[in-house]
Amino acid sequence: MRRELLLAICHQFYSALFQGVFFRKYTQKRGKELGLKGWCMNTSNGTVVGRLEGEKSQVEEMKQWLRHTGSPQSRIDKAEFRNEKEISQPSFSNFEIRK
Repeated sequence: MRRELLLAICHQFYSALFQGVFFRKYTQKRGKELGLKGWCMNTSNGTVVGRLEGEKSQVEEMKQWLRHTGSPQSRIDKAEFRNEKEISQPSFSNFEIRK
């Protein structure tokens, strides 16, 4: 039986309160808890971008977490998700933090 996967390239945008609140670490932890593959990283303009791969329901749960929860001290101003498409095989073997 083939498991449908959803690929989402996601861009999350945060206020200045984002800095120093371990957002990438918590994103990685939550992604692993949900069984997702992919990555996240800081950008030069103070945002975080990433890629999520996994079963559609887990990707949707992660998107909700990124929109409304985040790390304990973060304040999420905006979350955008772009370029979503179904894939048959994951491109990554784990969920990593890129530098």
